[in-house]
Formats: sequence, structure tokens, C-alpha cells
Amino acid sequence: MTRTWTPGTADDALTAIAGTPRLVIALDFDGTASPLVAEPMAARALPEVKAQLDRLAALPDTFIAYVSGRSMHDLQAITEHAEDSLIALAGSHGAQYWFPGVGDSEAAAVETDDGAREELWAASQPIVERYENVRLEPKTFGMGIHTRQATPEVEAAVFAEIDALVAERFPHWRRRAGHRVLEFSSRAEGKDAAMIALRDHFDATAILFAGDDVTDEDAMRVLQPGDLGVRVGPGESAAALRVENPQQMAALLEALVAERTARRE
Repeated sequence: MTRTWTPGTADDALTAIAGTPRLVIALDFDGTASPLVAEPMAARALPEVKAQLDRLAALPDTFIAYVSGRSMHDLQAITEHAEDSLIALAGSHGAQYWFPGVGDSEAAAVETDDGAREELWAASQPIVERYENVRLEPKTFGMGIHTRQATPEVEAAVFAEIDALVAERFPHWRRRAGHRVLEFSSRAEGKDAAMIALRDHFDATAILFAGDDVTDEDAMRVLQPGDLGVRVGPGESAAALRVENPQQMAALLEALVAERTARRE
């Protein structure tokens, strides 16, 4: 059962994970580190979230990662990524990685079937253009159809057309539905794969993962005893804790900093 965390209150699960020897803090970006915005590439992490992640990254044996459905190129842009960053990146729902001191992983070099991605974009664009306030986002392994500014009726209609198109031409591609977005990928990886990769790479003894959307539940469901899932916003979830918004996520991270610092003193 997911329980609501109230800023300023103690929580046994947060206290427990703060004391783990090697901790990974993995955050979804849109809706978790950043508020949801109308223009996807305008998303930026809240300053208070960035500040707490920087404090956590400075602690011994504490590792930070953003885990997103965005392609690596776009994820690096919205996270304002630098080559000397201490924050790992998992893009394309766990099909692409960048690690501090290492760089891109080999997974980032894997391509889709020759021309399939471009064929999908070309077939989808005329559909998207018939609808108001709908946007196609090209991705490394597929595409996303965004409807954040569209009416529910427009969303239902465009999603139905895109679903029919993909079912006809690319029936084996993975479908994901999220908050005002429909995605298709030639890769099968999900954020569950990202949890495994991050745990292995950092030799983590525990992971705190936070996310706000349906795709984040892939990661929540594979968390192990001693890990901690945090749901941001409403919706059914396998997470242990819930916060209302990215602002409260920043407050939870601040509490984690205090707990982990106290354990290390």
C-alpha cells in the first residue's frame, strides 16, 4: 500500500534507506524532477531538486541517475548535462546509458531496423498534422506522440489512428501510454532494465526510485527488499511512498540528505 509522505515528518523507510552502504537515487525527469510543461524540450529540473541532488552526489557512496523515456540526446539537453557531470543518465526507457567517468554505454550504439524508424515518422506525421496541438517527438528507437495541449477528444482520435498505423506496419514494437503521450519503440527495454543496470554498475546495496507515470511502474515493480519507491502525484502504484509534486520530491530529497549525512557522521 502506498502511503503519503508529509514534509517535515519522519518515515522509517526513508530512515532505513539513508543508512544503506551504497545508495543509488534514480529519478524520472518529467513530472518528477521537473514539472510537466507544454513544450517538452522546455522542461528543466526544479532548482530545489537540483540543489538536493548535488548535495547527495557529494556524499560518499551515493550515486544519482535520471531515468527517462527521452532519447539520450534530448535527455542530455533537458538535464543540462555536462561531460564532467556526476549524474548518470538512462534514456529511452533503459536502452541507452551514460555513466560518470565512462561515457556512453554500448547499448546507445544499437540501431533499429534499417529505415523503420524513419518510415514510422513519415507515416505518422501527416496524421499528427491533421490534429490541433499534437506533436510528434522523434526518438532514437521510435517516437512519442504528445497531446498535453490537445483536448481529450483530439487525443483519443489521434491515438486511435496512430495505434492502427503501428499495428499494421510495426506490430512487434513496444507500446507505452503515459500522461498525454503515446510511445512506440523497436526496443523492448523498460525502466525495469534500468534498475538492473544501475544496481550492477554502482554495486548498489539499495535504490530509491521516484516517478510519476505508468512507465515508471515497470521500475517500481522490480525494486527489491531494502529499496524504496516514491510515486509523485496521483495514480495506482507499487511505490511505498507518495509525494504530491516535484516540489515535495525536493523536500523528500532534502530529508534524505539530512538522514544520510547524520548516518555518516
